[in-house]
Amino acid sequence: MAVGRAADGLNNMQITAPLIITLVLSVFVGVSLGLLGGGGSILTVPILTYVLGMDPSHAITSSLFVVGVTAFVGMFRHARGGRISWRTGLVFGVAAMTGAFVGGLVGGLIPGAVLMVLFAVMMIVTSVAMIRGRREQNPGVPAPTRHPARVLLDGFGVGFATSLVGAGGGFLVVPALALLGGLPMALAIGTSLLVIAMQSSAGLVGHLVTVSLDWPVVLAVTATAIVGSFIGTALVGRIPERTLRKSFGVFVLVMGAVVLAEEIPRIVGHLFA
Repeated sequence: MAVGRAADGLNNMQITAPLIITLVLSVFVGVSLGLLGGGGSILTVPILTYVLGMDPSHAITSSLFVVGVTAFVGMFRHARGGRISWRTGLVFGVAAMTGAFVGGLVGGLIPGAVLMVLFAVMMIVTSVAMIRGRREQNPGVPAPTRHPARVLLDGFGVGFATSLVGAGGGFLVVPALALLGGLPMALAIGTSLLVIAMQSSAGLVGHLVTVSLDWPVVLAVTATAIVGSFIGTALVGRIPERTLRKSFGVFVLVMGAVVLAEEIPRIVGHLFA
């Protein structure tokens, strides 16, 4: 019945200029996820908020569905190329799912403008870490082994923080796996899609307690994002790791600055109104 209603909604969906622009931009959401293992929510939330005119709380919840499904599809393409660390991803992902569910519940109680500012601040902090990169290990010195409890704690923290602001988490998961976990960038990207799919589903459940979705629009955006993910996945391995990491960092930094520039004047205006 739910599938039938969604199909009817798609047939009756009004085609407008903002919707067409949103669908075109959604292709880049998929490209970002497939190529960088993240960045989907960084694009999806601003697109749905500023282009389509969704309320921030609805855009955040919709983003979890779009990014989660797109990551799930892209994950299998990375798996075929051997670019997923299943053990690390599943341990990190289970912890992230728990944190994402809690974050989803809490996020529904916080004003949308505040969530967007938190979203931007996390993007900027993460981008700096990605641009700087991790310290190189001395030759012959093995990378330190991370305690399982630390992996679980990091996963919970990433899941909570990203779900709180409606993010799939790639912009935090990729750095966590690459900078802290020591995974090569290509492996961190593929593994991050597994984690994103897991924690987005948990975060979505938490948000749906207080928010409902415009399913026809969400399904249309998801379909175009999946098409983009095929393009992004095909490009992985053709770009040097250092270039990929720094490009990811710059991309996140720019998007974080854009969101801050949009939201801070609104908050200041409300305070002094």
